[in-house]
Amino acid sequence: MKLAFSTLGVPGLPLADVLRLATTHGYHGVELRAHPEEPVHPGIDPSRRADAAAEFKAAGVELLGLAGYARVAAPGDDEPVIEEVRRLLDLARDLGAPFVRVFPGGGTEQSRQEADATAARRLGTAAEYAADLGVRILLETHDSHRTGADAIRILGPVGHRHVGSLWDVMHTWLGGEQPSESYAALSPHLGYVQVKDIASADDTTPLPLGAGVLPLADCVEVLSRHGWDGWLCWEYEKRWYEAAAPLPDLLTAGRDHLARLLNDSA
Repeated sequence: MKLAFSTLGVPGLPLADVLRLATTHGYHGVELRAHPEEPVHPGIDPSRRADAAAEFKAAGVELLGLAGYARVAAPGDDEPVIEEVRRLLDLARDLGAPFVRVFPGGGTEQSRQEADATAARRLGTAAEYAADLGVRILLETHDSHRTGADAIRILGPVGHRHVGSLWDVMHTWLGGEQPSESYAALSPHLGYVQVKDIASADDTTPLPLGAGVLPLADCVEVLSRHGWDGWLCWEYEKRWYEAAAPLPDLLTAGRDHLARLLNDSA
């Protein structure tokens, strides 16, 4: 498996500095938070896109994916959501990223069936555009659909190879799902895995990997046992928890922890 980290952990950091962190601390790739607060987002012009792609190439770091904020199950009209996904896909194509992340984002005023059907319809529409660009849309286990069992209710009906899953191990754990259950549900669709650690279900402040309660060893073990060889991406939510320790100080220890888990599971 290859290791990456998300720029959610280093909010607003210039891309050159992000790539320097990756090379210094031994990460193979980076997931870019594609938000207007960040240097790279769907609003940047073609020259800035070309420059960003060139920076990744020069650094020898892979761009794992773009973490977007489209909410595909959200109430309302389809077209604004589909257009938001298309703009993410265009940026991914221009940068050479294989994946874009979307959220479920179902609303409390919807029934479960309405949220599932809305998300499946929108993803099915966007899938053809994604296929034309050679980019894959990944639905993260999050918010209204935080477990693998939840996500598969959307992904199953879509049934398109350019729509898959992003396994956020915190949300499946918070949803009461065991890693083996999450993997069984998501594996036919799995794009990559986001790892992290927290103190408890009531305190989700980000911690160094291995310092909290999330079953990271079990997650890595089930992936290894089934021969999965994709990406593990550390999503350290510094943007939402300003008091959390700075991510750059933790990157080497985090890489070493994941390497130990991989070695132990081999």
